[in-house]
Amino acid sequence: QSQLVESGGGLVQPGGSLRLSCAASGFIILDYYAIGWFRQAPGKEREGVACISSSGGSTYIADSVKGRFTISRDNAKNMAYLQMNSLKPEDTAVYYCAAQMIVPTAQAMCVGPSPDYWGQGTQVTVSS
Repeated sequence: QSQLVESGGGLVQPGGSLRLSCAASGFIILDYYAIGWFRQAPGKEREGVACISSSGGSTYIADSVKGRFTISRDNAKNMAYLQMNSLKPEDTAVYYCAAQMIVPTAQAMCVGPSPDYWGQGTQVTVSS
C-alpha cells in the first residue's frame, strides 16, 4: 500500500517557522512523482501552496506564500519538505502532501486537477 505521511505541524507564534515533512512509501518512489503541498482552512477552498517536479528542477510557489515558503525534496530518502518562515495567522490550515506521476509543470500540479495520492494532513496553527 502506498502512503504519504506528513509531519512537523503544530502551534507557532506569528513570525515563527515550521518545517513540514512528507514521507513516501509503497510504490510511490519520489523519483517518478511530482510533489505538492496543499492547505485548507475551515470554510475556505483548498489551495496549492507549493509544488515541485519529480527532478526538482521546476517549482511553483503560490503568491500568498512567495518569499516565505520553500519546497524541496530528497529523492534518495523518498522525502519532501515545506519550509515555512515568517508565518502569519492566515497560514493556519491543515496542510497536505500530494503526489502525481505525470504533470506538465509544477504549477499545473498546484492549480490543476486534484493529484492522485494524498497524505492525511497535518495541522498548522499560527497564533499568539
